[in-house]
Amino acid sequence: MTVPTETTSTVPARAAWSAIVPAGNLLTITDLHGNQAVDFLVYDARDTTVRYSAPDTIHGQGGIFLTTGSVLLSNEHTPLMTVVADTCGRHDTVGGACSKESNTLRYGHHTWSQHACVDNFLAEGAKYGLGKRDLVSNINWYMNVPVEADGTLGIVDGISSPGLQVVLRAETDVLVLVSNCPQINNPCNGFDPTPVEMTITDGATA
Repeated sequence: MTVPTETTSTVPARAAWSAIVPAGNLLTITDLHGNQAVDFLVYDARDTTVRYSAPDTIHGQGGIFLTTGSVLLSNEHTPLMTVVADTCGRHDTVGGACSKESNTLRYGHHTWSQHACVDNFLAEGAKYGLGKRDLVSNINWYMNVPVEADGTLGIVDGISSPGLQVVLRAETDVLVLVSNCPQINNPCNGFDPTPVEMTITDGATA
């Protein structure tokens, strides 16, 4: 598979995005305005039953945070993508994706109508024949979810700032689904979702 030397897309606040990233190519996710969570799923483009596995990835690297050198492993324990550069420092693997159900449970019934990441994943995944059963625990780039002293997870102000980037190399042809998180009820987006930028670069020219 081939792509132009570089293609860049700006993903509006609250919107979804997807692409096939060929093996060896680089995907750069740029937090344009800072403190914007980017929910992320990745599948083997040739067999989408092989998909990102949070347990395999956490076990493989011995920690819950992602940064430079982290390998995103599949449910077959095969590498899908590798983080080759990261100017933020760490990214979340356990916070999950917001949904109408989780919003209602956490923030009240008045939030039921709010758009959520699960809605984005379902709409974008449908373009590739994926459905609700194909959604798994996702990565949250730029989201700050520390483990508190009592073992609970906190969703707190982000550690990102405008222009920071994470760069991933595709280890096989992969399908990437992104939800530019629309959450406004907790600090993961600074209560004000903003655009991000997705750039696919030909690895041979990078």
